[in-house]
Amino acid sequence: MTVLALDLGTKCGWALYFGPDDVQHGVQEFRTGRFEGGGMRWLRFRKWLDDLDATAGAIHAIYFEEVRGHKGVDAAHLYGGFLAALTAWAEKRAIPYQGVPVGTIKRHATGKGNAGKPAVIAAMEAKGFAPRDDNDADALALLMFAIRECA
Repeated sequence: MTVLALDLGTKCGWALYFGPDDVQHGVQEFRTGRFEGGGMRWLRFRKWLDDLDATAGAIHAIYFEEVRGHKGVDAAHLYGGFLAALTAWAEKRAIPYQGVPVGTIKRHATGKGNAGKPAVIAAMEAKGFAPRDDNDADALALLMFAIRECA
């Protein structure tokens, strides 16, 4: 069963589970260019999901970090856009998806629901991963939670 975990945002952390010995992960950026309209971000995100799905063979479940509070209006709008694009994409393909609260992910990864970014990165490094940044680490932590939930 192939599981995709996403830390939604302009710097989108992602992790794909193909099996116990096959986890791929990274960060994909969706910034708009100087001469692009705001909608290009969402088109690139959906194209990236299409490419990821084609490369993975098939995605069977999607988990995403469910953020309830944002530092600003722009961050809330961006998150909402990514969430709308993701859920519409998943619905079109009949792929089940589920949001997981940030505190739940951190508690599962570190034992503390309010753990900071360095603690989540360290927890993923302790599991043998080399996350590129906190977005990558968050996606990996979410994937570890999702794998436990799917088992």
